[in-house]
Amino acid sequence: MNSKKFLIPVIFAVAAVLGMAACAGKSENSNPASAGPSFDAKLLAHHVQVLASDAFEGRSPASKGEELTVAYISDEFRKLGLKPPVDGGFVQDVPMARITNDPAAVLRVTGKGANLEFRQGGQFVGWTLRAKEDVAVAASDMVFVGYGVVAPEYGWDDYAGLDVRGKTVVMLVNDPGFARKDPDLFKGRTMTYYGRWPYKFEEAARRGAAAALLVHETEPASYGWNVVNNSWMGTRYSLSTPDGNAARCALEAWISLDTAKAIFAAAGKDYEVMKLAADARGFQAVPLGLKTSIAMHDAVENVITRNVIGLIPGTARPDEVVIYSAHWDHFGVNPAVPGEDKILNGAVDNATGISGVIELARAFMKPGVPHERSLLFLATTAEEQGILGTFYYVDHPVFPLAKTVADLNMDAMNVMAPTKDVSVGEYGRCELEEYFKTAVEEQGRVIALDANPESGGYFRSDHFPFALAGVPAISAGSGVDDREKGPEYGAKARMAWAMANYHQPSDEFSPDWNYAGMIEDLTLFYKVGLRLINETTFPGWKEGSDFKAKRDAMLNR
Repeated sequence: MNSKKFLIPVIFAVAAVLGMAACAGKSENSNPASAGPSFDAKLLAHHVQVLASDAFEGRSPASKGEELTVAYISDEFRKLGLKPPVDGGFVQDVPMARITNDPAAVLRVTGKGANLEFRQGGQFVGWTLRAKEDVAVAASDMVFVGYGVVAPEYGWDDYAGLDVRGKTVVMLVNDPGFARKDPDLFKGRTMTYYGRWPYKFEEAARRGAAAALLVHETEPASYGWNVVNNSWMGTRYSLSTPDGNAARCALEAWISLDTAKAIFAAAGKDYEVMKLAADARGFQAVPLGLKTSIAMHDAVENVITRNVIGLIPGTARPDEVVIYSAHWDHFGVNPAVPGEDKILNGAVDNATGISGVIELARAFMKPGVPHERSLLFLATTAEEQGILGTFYYVDHPVFPLAKTVADLNMDAMNVMAPTKDVSVGEYGRCELEEYFKTAVEEQGRVIALDANPESGGYFRSDHFPFALAGVPAISAGSGVDDREKGPEYGAKARMAWAMANYHQPSDEFSPDWNYAGMIEDLTLFYKVGLRLINETTFPGWKEGSDFKAKRDAMLNR
């Protein structure tokens, strides 16, 4: 049986193709080939248990949970002897707008004899990023713009000849070519940034749309509707802007597949036919002859949330830095979550990554470890809100980006069992991959290519803002080839975990977790970082990478 059939996109939405799940087992590193520092499973477990406890209330930004989280990470950095690099402290303030969207909002679609109403949460999940208490869209003409993509390098423009100012655009998720499985459109199975929801909403706003509706389907989105409901319903955050994000669409929303089909039927169109039409060159946007209306009353508050940053100064080239990153935030307490448990604790996603950052700092602080370059340990806020904390850091870096050698990111680490393979998202982009390959081979393991590149995992975690700015960045972790039970078992287990627990209250700490795989992966990260901080070269991007030109210009190559 082909094990790859089990690697459905939802697995890789968990953490950009990082292996993970909860399962009983041993805590020691089971592979004697993986020489390196001695990571302590008890310490790893302790950090996760504290950070994912109910007392931390799901670590939502600008909450009691944040206060506890920031204090905990800062205290750990302080106890380890890390230097505070931000104005004498460990925290970088990140100003944001917190917008609690109207749970009673109703999306109305009228025209052609139809008078449809869709309810928030079940049939659509809508929000605004405008920092205004009252936001409305009134009788806005609806137009289907296919994938909502403008990509000159691919010869694609879904907005060609179209004026959508004041209109409502309806869009498909993922890239052109996905529905037909066309390998000749864009990058074939590999999602580009054009396929991601942030790009689509941003492009709609650039075009002046009043509202942007994105059709949810599990396969192209790479997660189910329950994830949409838990992740987008309720409170949203955005980086503060002088105009209060006035340029964003008044309404941004996911609509369920059933809602989309009902809208297209009211327009006299067949959704499946229109989806295939949008997936071919020559597609032109289709006015639906319908109008959208919605009124939302929101609670708006300007807040300060924080990145936590610790530094080990370099001894020979202290102005050059290697970064280890992981996000500390999750979704807090969400009253809209079904059931009695409303806390989204985020144990695997991503208390494990923060645990890894802390323990890597401990390993590098041990006597005798050379540090010619500086090391920065970056625990970021609001990753779950669109990687906002890292975008802010990249715009306000502690070290200039031209002096930033690399970012090594950890998101949702392996607490299942050791694997023979290591997964690296979109392998082939970056010279950092060769560093990992060397360390992986020393462990007797192999690099596994992303089995589900259409999920767009590369664009979903804290390494991506660095990459977008030109800094070499990578996220990696355990694959699915379970060292004892094989790839088929490992893929099934990870799929089952993701379907049941990703962005759910059930992502909780378990005392039965197996840390052997996490320790192997931390050993890889340690070895790569140790090499980077003690050499003089700056790794770059490979030919054909979208980010190569920025890095080359940055370094005057």
